Amino acid sequence: MDIGRIQSAITSGVGVDHATTPQGPKESVASQRELIKAVKALNGTELFGYNSELTFVFDRETHRALVRVVDKRTREIILQIPDEDVLRMAKEQNLG
Repeated sequence: MDIGRIQSAITSGVGVDHATTPQGPKESVASQRELIKAVKALNGTELFGYNSELTFVFDRETHRALVRVVDKRTREIILQIPDEDVLRMAKEQNLG
Protein backbone atom coordinates (compact mmCIF):
# COMPACT_ATOMS: atom_id res chain seq x y z
CA MET A 1 0.00 0.00 0.00
CA ASP A 2 1.31 3.45 -0.94
CA ILE A 3 1.08 5.61 2.20
CA GLY A 4 2.09 8.72 0.25
CA ARG A 5 -1.09 8.57 -1.79
CA ILE A 6 -3.19 8.35 1.39
CA GLN A 7 -1.33 11.28 2.95
CA SER A 8 -1.87 13.39 -0.18
CA ALA A 9 -5.58 12.51 -0.09
CA ILE A 10 -5.79 13.62 3.52
CA THR A 11 -4.12 16.94 2.82
CA SER A 12 -6.36 17.59 -0.19
CA GLY A 13 -9.57 17.76 1.80
CA VAL A 14 -10.42 14.55 3.61
CA GLY A 15 -11.17 15.26 7.25
CA VAL A 16 -11.98 18.92 6.66
CA ASP A 17 -15.44 19.78 7.99
CA HIS A 18 -16.69 22.10 5.26
CA ALA A 19 -20.19 22.11 6.77
CA THR A 20 -19.04 24.36 9.61
CA THR A 21 -17.49 27.00 7.39
CA PRO A 22 -19.56 29.62 5.59
CA GLN A 23 -19.57 28.93 1.87
CA GLY A 24 -21.06 30.37 -1.25
CA PRO A 25 -21.68 28.46 -4.46
CA LYS A 26 -18.03 28.77 -5.59
CA GLU A 27 -16.68 27.39 -2.32
CA SER A 28 -19.20 24.53 -2.42
CA VAL A 29 -18.08 23.51 -5.90
CA ALA A 30 -14.43 23.75 -4.83
CA SER A 31 -15.15 21.58 -1.78
CA GLN A 32 -16.89 18.99 -3.94
CA ARG A 33 -13.91 18.91 -6.28
CA GLU A 34 -11.54 18.42 -3.35
CA LEU A 35 -13.69 15.57 -2.03
CA ILE A 36 -13.78 13.90 -5.46
CA LYS A 37 -10.00 14.16 -5.76
CA ALA A 38 -9.53 12.73 -2.26
CA VAL A 39 -11.88 9.80 -2.93
CA LYS A 40 -10.11 9.05 -6.23
CA ALA A 41 -6.76 9.09 -4.41
CA LEU A 42 -8.07 6.75 -1.72
CA ASN A 43 -9.54 4.40 -4.32
CA GLY A 44 -6.21 4.43 -6.15
CA THR A 45 -4.48 3.05 -3.06
CA GLU A 46 -6.74 -0.03 -3.13
CA LEU A 47 -7.22 0.54 0.61
CA PHE A 48 -10.67 -1.05 0.33
CA GLY A 49 -9.45 -4.00 -1.73
CA TYR A 50 -8.53 -4.58 -5.35
CA ASN A 51 -12.14 -4.84 -6.58
CA SER A 52 -13.73 -2.34 -4.18
CA GLU A 53 -14.14 1.42 -4.17
CA LEU A 54 -15.36 4.14 -1.83
CA THR A 55 -18.45 6.10 -2.93
CA PHE A 56 -20.60 8.88 -1.48
CA VAL A 57 -24.32 9.12 -2.23
CA PHE A 58 -27.23 11.23 -1.01
CA ASP A 59 -30.38 9.50 0.28
CA ARG A 60 -33.29 11.61 -0.96
CA GLU A 61 -35.81 10.22 1.52
CA THR A 62 -33.81 10.93 4.69
CA HIS A 63 -31.67 13.78 3.28
CA ARG A 64 -28.53 12.09 4.63
CA ALA A 65 -25.16 11.46 3.05
CA LEU A 66 -24.20 7.79 2.76
CA VAL A 67 -20.70 6.38 2.55
CA ARG A 68 -20.43 3.07 0.73
CA VAL A 69 -17.75 0.56 -0.14
CA VAL A 70 -18.90 -1.03 -3.42
CA ASP A 71 -17.68 -3.98 -5.50
CA LYS A 72 -16.40 -2.44 -8.76
CA ARG A 73 -17.56 -5.32 -10.95
CA THR A 74 -20.98 -6.21 -9.51
CA ARG A 75 -21.80 -2.79 -7.93
CA GLU A 76 -22.86 -4.76 -4.82
CA ILE A 77 -22.73 -2.72 -1.61
CA ILE A 78 -20.17 -4.28 0.72
CA LEU A 79 -20.46 -1.73 3.52
CA GLN A 80 -22.70 1.29 4.03
CA ILE A 81 -22.60 3.99 6.71
CA PRO A 82 -25.17 4.57 8.10
CA ASP A 83 -26.55 1.08 7.57
CA GLU A 84 -30.07 0.26 6.36
CA ASP A 85 -31.49 -0.10 9.89
CA VAL A 86 -30.47 3.45 10.77
CA LEU A 87 -31.93 4.77 7.49
CA ARG A 88 -35.19 2.91 8.15
CA MET A 89 -35.46 4.50 11.62
CA ALA A 90 -34.75 7.95 10.14
CA LYS A 91 -37.46 7.42 7.52
CA GLU A 92 -39.96 6.39 10.20
CA GLN A 93 -39.20 9.52 12.22
CA ASN A 94 -39.70 11.71 9.14
CA LEU A 95 -43.11 10.11 8.50
CA GLY A 96 -44.31 10.27 12.13
